[in-house]
Amino acid sequence: MKNLTLLVALSLLLSVSCTAQTKKQDALVQAETTPVQTKTEITEEPKKETMQEVVIETSMGNIVIALYNETPLHRDNFIKLINEKFYDGVLFHRIIQNFMIQGGDPDSKNAAKGTRLGSGGPGYTIPAETKPNLTHKRGALAAARMGDNVNPQRASSGSQFYIVDNPSGAHFLDGQYTVFGEVLKGMEVVDKIAAQPKDQADRPLEDIKIISMKLVE
Repeated sequence: MKNLTLLVALSLLLSVSCTAQTKKQDALVQAETTPVQTKTEITEEPKKETMQEVVIETSMGNIVIALYNETPLHRDNFIKLINEKFYDGVLFHRIIQNFMIQGGDPDSKNAAKGTRLGSGGPGYTIPAETKPNLTHKRGALAAARMGDNVNPQRASSGSQFYIVDNPSGAHFLDGQYTVFGEVLKGMEVVDKIAAQPKDQADRPLEDIKIISMKLVE
């Protein structure tokens, strides 16, 4: 009887843990589906000496990120959008404290309060560039995407991205979403954004705006 009680308790614990991970995955998908979890091995850290740096000026402070050379398609697309001022005025439209903050939906510019956001983009996707050594550590910059049922190749959104806020990372997403950069400075700003009051769709009650993005020369 003692062993049976322990087995039931363990089963309930696993059920709660799986439910929490599934809810977090939903926040990154641009459709009402969740990706299948996979495991990847961490090998080596990305080389940082020649990475392109970007300053994200937000209404709550500045975040400095670096774009990985190991993901050239995502790096070059991000730089292209910055040069086009695509992100100027876009909101961080979805926040989950101790998980991530998400932005990059062009439909969020001047969006009315309560409008559900997260399906907009530039009209194209980017082929996945997942790498074993580019993981969802704290401060990781990664691309959102449509769910596996309509996007089995796991192609990334052309513009939507998220930054991992959890101190332990979000490694259950490794290998499923392309990580293409990391925060160098300003994690306190990411944490502040993630902690703001929000509605049932995880949209901040008060708009948190990307004022501009600029390449560091």
